[in-house]
This record gives sequence, C-alpha cells and structure tokens, in this order.
Amino acid sequence: MTRPQLDHTFAENLPELAHAEPGRSFENPQMVALNEPLAVELGLDVAWLRSSDGLAWLTGAQGGHALAYAGHQFGQFVPLLGDGRALLLGNIAGHEIQLKGSGLTVFSRRGSDGVGAIGPMLREHLVSTFMHAVGVPTTRSLAVLTTGEKVIRQNGAVPGGVVVRVAKSHLRVGSVQYAATQSEDLVRQIVTAAGFDNAASLLETVTRRHFDLVAHWMRIGFVHGVMNTDNVALSGETIDYGPCAFTERFDAAASFSSIDRQGRYAFGNQPSIIAWNMARLAEALYPLLGQDYVDAYIKTVQPTWDEAWQRWIGDDHEGLNNAIDITTYNREHGINGDPGPIFVPRNHMLQDAIDTAELHGDYAKYNELLAAVSDPYNEQAGPEWMARPEGQLPYVTFCGT
Repeated sequence: MTRPQLDHTFAENLPELAHAEPGRSFENPQMVALNEPLAVELGLDVAWLRSSDGLAWLTGAQGGHALAYAGHQFGQFVPLLGDGRALLLGNIAGHEIQLKGSGLTVFSRRGSDGVGAIGPMLREHLVSTFMHAVGVPTTRSLAVLTTGEKVIRQNGAVPGGVVVRVAKSHLRVGSVQYAATQSEDLVRQIVTAAGFDNAASLLETVTRRHFDLVAHWMRIGFVHGVMNTDNVALSGETIDYGPCAFTERFDAAASFSSIDRQGRYAFGNQPSIIAWNMARLAEALYPLLGQDYVDAYIKTVQPTWDEAWQRWIGDDHEGLNNAIDITTYNREHGINGDPGPIFVPRNHMLQDAIDTAELHGDYAKYNELLAAVSDPYNEQAGPEWMARPEGQLPYVTFCGT
C-alpha cells in the first residue's frame, strides 16, 4: 500500500493565495463512501485510502493549504473570504484534491467551527456524482468520511463529516477579485496559473464555459442555490453543492435555499446571475484589458448566451416549459439527440436518504440512490419507483458544506 505523492502547484505558483495549515487529527475517522473509479483514475491506491493512514490523510492529518479569495455574496462584495473549513492537499494527475470539513483555518469566520456535518457532505458526493454521470462539468467527490465527532447543526448534534473534493482547479472568479485588491501583477499571475496567455482569452473562455454550464444545468432542472462569485470556478466546473436542489417543473421562481430569502438565485434567474458574475470578472481584469476591449466584450455577451441556450434548450423550450416533469420529458424526447437520464436525485428522495444516514447511521437508502444516479441511463441501476416524479413539493435546503 502506498501513500500518494502530491505536487503543490497552486501554492508554488500563487503563494499569496495559499496559507499553509498544519491540519488536525480526528480520533476515529471512518469511510462511508469511496469513489473507487475516480481513485483509480487519479492513480491512488484504493487499499491505502481505506487504511488507518489513508483515513487520517483524507481527513487532514498531514495538513495542506487554505486558499484566499474574495467574492460577491448575494450581491455584496466581501474583500476577503477564503477557505474557512477547506484544505487543499495538493494535486495529482492534473487534478487538485481538497478537503471540506477538516477544521479551522486562518480564514474561518467568527463563530465557525471549521468542520462539517455528514449530511451536506453526502449531498455533495451524490449530486456531483450524478452531474458527472450525465456530462455536466463538475468538481467530483472522491470520498466522504465521518470524523468520529459530533457537530451542532439545525438537526441538533449530528455526526461530523469530511468530503474529499477533486477539481481541475480551485481558482475562481473570487480569486481574481481578491488579486485585484492586491496588485495588478497578482492578477496577471492568476491569468498565467489558470492556463491563459492573456486576460482577454481568460474572460472570453470562462464566459463561454459558464454560459454553457448554466444552460446545461437548466436543461436538467438543476438549481445551484448560491451562485456567489466565490462559487464560480474559472475551469467551468460546478462547485459548491451546499443548498442545491432540482426543480421538476421549468419554474422560473423555483428556489430551495434557506439562505436565499429573496430568490436571487432562483432557477429562472441563473442566466442573468451568471452574466452578472462575468461582469464582475471583467471588472477585476479591467486593468489588464482596457476600456476598448471591455466595450467590445459587452457586445458579445448576449450572442454567447444565445448560443448556449440554443444548444441545451433551443427548440425544446415550449415543451420543457409545459412539462409536468423535466426528467420525464428529457427521457421521452432526449437531449441534443442523446437519451435523457432515467434517475435523478429528486429532492425529497435524496433528503430522506441523507436524513436516514445522518440521524440513524443507516446508509442503505443512500447507497441505493447513489447506485441509481451513478448509472442514470440504466433502468436496472435502481428500482422503478426512483424514476417517478415526486411533484413540485415544498422543499428547503440548508448550506452546510
């Protein structure tokens, strides 16, 4: 059994954005979900990950880096946020490995305990697995572990948990915004670290990626729930599954997040919000772009969105808008000539599975649903009832990761 040898490219290229953290040890961490195909893809030793040393490594005992970034949270700019409960372990096979729920960092906000409850970690693991299975660009979950401790959340004392997230990069719009508060040179360094020759190429590519991502989300009824600029990855991957949910109807007002009281991030607002977020990215890059470029860029925004919308919704808009259930419609009509998924993580079904695991330590329902959405086009992957609509029932999610 071998411990992985990680590189630390983020911290080496952008030391101003990476604060070394010693990590902490949990007394009795236990694996509750491991994405073995992803582990193999990354060249990780599955047997070692399940060993006591592996469990300690996956919960942060070896330390890592907490990342600095800024962000517009519900429209209000916060000049320094940063990873208050996350730890970047390093990178391997072209992907970064980050823990969420591993303890306090230098960026932890007042009143934060730095750790997480197992329930939100299970949500991120299952929903990101589904998103990957249906081809939505996304961060992925390598593993979920219990820490052996209890944390206090809205359900009272519940098991603590860590999710091990894998991403192409954890650079985000908020990273550029933070750099812009520091120096023009740091902004330029981020452009290079993100793999671009210049700021114009970065802005154009990130805009195209995210317009395509949001249109893809809407095609399957996904509601992100917290589209703050610090949750917009430059890679175009879906990041942060805290208060996410799925709407069964193409309902513009569908909003499920307990912290989104005004519906800013409702299902139908996602296109305008991602355009607003790209405008904030342009602002942060402005010193490198100049007024003439920004004026020209603004003229391309609507056509870029129209192209993404046409690709994922297009001629199906009227049918989707009138459909009782988006998933059933996609199953019957396909998506861009491809089949639609049979299984999706429907809100109450997923919540029941999470609650049963979190409150009673029973993972049977969760594992059954995880198996179905991991292979969502295969009708044999889960029981028939999992493919049935629930109806657009009232539902509230809580941001716990």
